[in-house]
Amino acid sequence: MAKRKRLTPARGDAGSVERAPQSHASPLRAPIAHVAGEAATHAALEEVADAFQSARDAGRLLLELPLEAIEGDHLIRDRVALDDDEMRSLVQSLQERGQQTPIEVLELAPGRYGLISGWRRLQALRQLQADTILAIIRKPDTAADAYLAMVEENEIRVGLSYFERARIAAKAAELGLYPTTAKAVQALFSTASRSKRSKINSFVTLHHVLGDMLRFPTAIAERLGLALAARLDKDAGFVVRLKDRLRKADPATAEEEIALLSETLADRPQKTTPRKPAAEEVTAGVFLKTSAGRSGLTLSLSGKAVTPEFQKRLQAWLQQQ
Repeated sequence: MAKRKRLTPARGDAGSVERAPQSHASPLRAPIAHVAGEAATHAALEEVADAFQSARDAGRLLLELPLEAIEGDHLIRDRVALDDDEMRSLVQSLQERGQQTPIEVLELAPGRYGLISGWRRLQALRQLQADTILAIIRKPDTAADAYLAMVEENEIRVGLSYFERARIAAKAAELGLYPTTAKAVQALFSTASRSKRSKINSFVTLHHVLGDMLRFPTAIAERLGLALAARLDKDAGFVVRLKDRLRKADPATAEEEIALLSETLADRPQKTTPRKPAAEEVTAGVFLKTSAGRSGLTLSLSGKAVTPEFQKRLQAWLQQQ
């Protein structure tokens, strides 16, 4: 059996054209265009980074921070107590809709932040055992600016009681942020009316005199607080009686404490009978007592030395005068 010949490609000859192998490599870019493209990309990235940092510094950037990185007690809080019903509503809202409003913080150190405003939201998210919290980073120039931001946020969102307003002004003054409590009230509540600032200053008296003796100070209504402050400022005896009653009663509820304050305020000041002036010993055994009457000054002499003989000598002396 004859072997079949293996067919091989014909070699090129004069009548054929040999094709060059095809290359899929992209054409080389011009060096100048390549460098210009990289420079433009780098510039664009720098511009984005600068815009990002600028937005962060200006407080326009919303960040998601670890909840454990927030120090809630960085500032003395203006809110004294949390309303249970309000907190339940806030917790339910965060469960159903998530956090809609960010808190405000300042950067204390890399990865650590101090709370400025949003204390209720922070507490609610902690109750829910959340991992993160939405926040905006602020850069207050001074501690006073940080306190002002906290007060303004609460005034707008919820509103503080008069006692809470007075307390945070007093605390700010104690920290040396303002020279006096009155200056603190003026600065922290600059947008309030003069009448409102006057009422806050009255509640400052309440805070200074009673301090931590009040267990439910936020329950004190405006009218009662102003009346108490006026009485505390003028009646030292009332201060003693009120403190004594608060100490002994130890009210367990806001209603009990308000009733005690109201009852003590309603007490009429005790009338004291003016003491008769004591007689003064003008010479051995002779005491002189002076009293004022409608007809003029009355002089009374008494003592062992006031004898009939003494009386005669006194009358003779008076006749010579």
